[in-house]
Amino acid sequence: MKVCLAPTHLLWNARLGGHAWVFLNWALGLQALGCEVILLEKARREMEPATLHEHLELFGTRIRDLGLDARIALIPADGRSGRTGTDADALPPHCVALEAAFEDTDLFLNFRYALPGEIIHGFRRSALIDIDPGLLQIWIHGGHVAPANHDIYFSIGETVGRPWASFPDCGIQWHHVPPPVYLPAWPVTRAPDAAPFTTVTNWWGEFEVIDGKMINNEKRTTFLEVLDLPSHTRARLELAIFHGTSKFSDVPMLEEYGWRARPAYEVTSSPEDYRNYIQGSRGEFSCAKKSCMHLANAWMSDRTICYLASGKPAIVQHTGISRFLPDAEGLFRFHDLQEAARYLEAAEADYDHHARQARALVETHFDAVKVLEPLMSKAMALKPRRRARHG
Repeated sequence: MKVCLAPTHLLWNARLGGHAWVFLNWALGLQALGCEVILLEKARREMEPATLHEHLELFGTRIRDLGLDARIALIPADGRSGRTGTDADALPPHCVALEAAFEDTDLFLNFRYALPGEIIHGFRRSALIDIDPGLLQIWIHGGHVAPANHDIYFSIGETVGRPWASFPDCGIQWHHVPPPVYLPAWPVTRAPDAAPFTTVTNWWGEFEVIDGKMINNEKRTTFLEVLDLPSHTRARLELAIFHGTSKFSDVPMLEEYGWRARPAYEVTSSPEDYRNYIQGSRGEFSCAKKSCMHLANAWMSDRTICYLASGKPAIVQHTGISRFLPDAEGLFRFHDLQEAARYLEAAEADYDHHARQARALVETHFDAVKVLEPLMSKAMALKPRRRARHG
């Protein structure tokens, strides 16, 4: 069976790092199920053929080193179907022409919400994968995002499309799929007892309009609400922060309050570096975006799942009632500074137990093979569409 994935900004992300693992866990899980994987990316208009060839060669080597034997198909730079503007014979052997991807693929998994319909409808079966639960539905409802029609829709948000959800379903039947993690890539590791609880986070962000209210959706906002946490716990706390293009840094302030802080690029320059950073940590401490609490979407970060898979207890902000996530057993979900401090102390007091529970939670609910097998069954049960022909 052949599956094509359309990730976001994977091929052109020079550092790869944590962003890459969002899609690598999907691709590696599908490969473990026996699927042949194709990655669909968009060509860059300004890139010379020789530079493109070199970039594709390097990318192919890097994903093979991570265990992924995937081919790459390119959407033309104008975003439409047709020729890429590059001689197919000049591309590396692991690349495939777009028309061949249309012809050969049994299922297309689309993470790119704005992909044109003529691309999506070139495949026999298509599934939209929502990795922004609650927000995507608000964007669609408000007319800010208008995905083309897909054959089936999946969301990593367990409340999406449920009667009790605090946001619209947009008239779409959503199927829940937990964020998958490919367990062989994330073995249990034991860090030194003196290692800090860490996280990797974007610091600045955006504002969202939810229920007519302007919400500051920056991670900075929620971390500042627990700024004094180091004085309430014996656990060491470290943040690897991506400041973007901002020249302003909160690192001096964080250090004044007892946090360790460092630029994220020091630990996310490659998928291997990102994995090493997580596995060298004592556990995770992280806040969530305000939108998650406002929407009560039971948000679960793919990053947190990688910590848990590695046998690391995670103390993260509570984002709503869940049908299966624990609040204080391997995974701790806090509401305020005092509860965060109490959970850090609880994790340290019986660390080995909570490390085992962290891994057990992932093995039960987030194992990529277990998660993706029913997704494939649902999607492949759909009658294949008559494909549009492209010139």
